[in-house]
Amino acid sequence: MGKLTGQVAFITGAARGQGRAHAVKLASEGADIIAVDRCADVETARYPMATEADLAETVRLVEATGRTVAASIADTRDLDALQNAVDAGVQRFGRLDIAVANAGIAAAPTMSWDLAPEAFREMMDINVTGVWQTTKVAIPHILAGGRGGSVILVSSMAGLRGVPGIVHYASAKHAVAGMAKSIANEVGWANIRVNSIHPGNVRTTMIDNEPMVRGFRPDLDDPVLDDTAEIMQKLNLLPLPWVEAEAIADAVLYLVADTGRGITGAALPVDLGTSAKFGG
Repeated sequence: MGKLTGQVAFITGAARGQGRAHAVKLASEGADIIAVDRCADVETARYPMATEADLAETVRLVEATGRTVAASIADTRDLDALQNAVDAGVQRFGRLDIAVANAGIAAAPTMSWDLAPEAFREMMDINVTGVWQTTKVAIPHILAGGRGGSVILVSSMAGLRGVPGIVHYASAKHAVAGMAKSIANEVGWANIRVNSIHPGNVRTTMIDNEPMVRGFRPDLDDPVLDDTAEIMQKLNLLPLPWVEAEAIADAVLYLVADTGRGITGAALPVDLGTSAKFGG
């Protein structure tokens, strides 16, 4: 028996990176998965998004755990597509217990006054409105089950600190933290727990891309992620440059399983101590 045997989890941005790690982790503990991803590039994001092949690989990895997955392509900004995806999954599995609003985009360093308005708007549309719409379509199903449940909103350590050069990203992630606390107050009576998780730099495509790496190492002609390791490590309390996606998934599992039964309205950093570093 796994920690989540018999439960169903809805995960956005599930095609790769943290979303895939969450899907595989929760499935390995017995949950069936409703997985969605946009599987298409975002105009203002300067790095490639996940593909349909990536989503298919997540399906394969979930099924390898022995669990079942209902996967579909949906943009979290498209409320109808998101609603159809979760409704179809609930119809197939008969319930919904967990929602992980993971989908989001990163931002390459740009001073606030140099930001294009469309970049600011798209960041808010995806990283704030998309998160809210995920909760909008998921929570009624969790409420209908009458069993309680858990909702995780994936924010960032930039949702806990004022980070220069990514004002649109930091603003969005602060909004997500506030959203989690507000919704926790709305649904606590139904034994639904709502928390935000605040990763630091996670070694996925969100930091391992040319614009992001070049922002850290503009002094190099062709920098790669490993060239940023010394700089990134200096941001952290722990002597590591970045955290792995599996560590974030472990935190998600802790909160959504019975281990997190007393926790709601919390903002949990999984950031190697970046947000707590004095003078950092």
